[in-house]
Amino acid sequence: MRFLAEPKIPLDTNSVERALRGVAVGRKNHYGSRSERGTRTAALFYSLIESAKLCGVEPRAYLREATLRAVRNPGTVTLARDLKPKKS
Repeated sequence: MRFLAEPKIPLDTNSVERALRGVAVGRKNHYGSRSERGTRTAALFYSLIESAKLCGVEPRAYLREATLRAVRNPGTVTLARDLKPKKS
């Protein structure tokens, strides 16, 4: 009912679902892998890369910065949303 009062609210969630589809499909593509460790690693990286894209951050720059921060300060978690978006 809220969308009736706020015309900016979309009637469906298709755009959100489309945006998240890449993350889910990428993980699913690795289910049949022979190595469980390889499957988990590939799924993790695919999720990180797609999440960076969704946040408007260059994936390579995000992975580099997150790795550098983790090496400098073990236990540090850097989320893509915490970095500046890439310029269009």
